[in-house]
Formats: sequence, C-alpha cells, structure tokens
Amino acid sequence: MTIFNDEFNRVFGRMSMSFFNLDDILEEFKTKETNTGPFYYGYTMTVGPDGRPAVREYGNINQESLPDSNTREPMVDTIVDEKAKLVKLIAEMPGVEKSDVKILVQEKIVDISAEHGEKKYHVKVPIKCKVDENSAKASYKNGILELVFKLVEDEKPKGKRVEVE
Repeated sequence: MTIFNDEFNRVFGRMSMSFFNLDDILEEFKTKETNTGPFYYGYTMTVGPDGRPAVREYGNINQESLPDSNTREPMVDTIVDEKAKLVKLIAEMPGVEKSDVKILVQEKIVDISAEHGEKKYHVKVPIKCKVDENSAKASYKNGILELVFKLVEDEKPKGKRVEVE
C-alpha cells in the first residue's frame, strides 16, 4: 500500500504544479505562429491487473515546456493607481534574500524569479497598462517584493491641423 501512496503523492505533486502554471504555458503557445489550438494536457490513471496504479500523461503540450515541480509561482497582485500614475506589482516570495531576486522587464511582461536553497520562485506577469520600463523601482522586505512603474500617458497625435479655405 505504501507504493500506491508514494506513487499518488509523486503524481499529484507534479500535477498540481502543472495546473498552476498551465495558463502561462498556453499563453506561450498562443504567441507562436506554428502552434494552433486547441491545447490540452492531463493525466489518466487506471489500476492494472496487478493492482498497481498506471498513470499516463496525454495532450499536445511538450513535456519540456511544463514547469519544474520544485519551482513555485508566487502570489502576485497588480495595482493600478490612476491618480498617482503608478502601477505596482506586489509578489510574495518568503525564504529568499534580496540578492536572490531577478527581475526582467520585456515589452508588457515582467519575469520575476528567485532562488535560495530549496526555495525557488518564478512567474511571468503581463502588464495591461502602458508603463515606462526605465522608471521601474523594486524593493524587497520580509518576503514581499514591490515593483513600481510610472504609467505612460497616451501620446496625442502629432501634426498640424490645416483648415480648408
């Protein structure tokens, strides 16, 4: 019975991490021109004639693109403050040091990762507002990362209006 329980724990541990990050994986596939949906991924479990569980993965998502089961996705809140013209990302990553945190901002995606001993975090956060990437300021204290961007106001169309006589 312990083999059965160990197998369940291993499989469901991998499954839970897969489901938490599946949206990011699917979003990545949507952006590639060669891949067209639908996308699916899952597990089937049956009990063989010998009474042992048989777990099989299925789907059209590549196994290598699935997240590492040792990496956690931190809780992230995005706050848009229109009055102060700021966007704040707040991520909970307890157990790592400030020097362990790495942040990469590319276009409208913020890639946050951190690793310290057994603690590993990774998340890609889409930013729906137009922000100034160069204005980014980050602070980390007591397991909380706060990343602040200045909002970029929509530019008014340039040009000169000409009146018809």
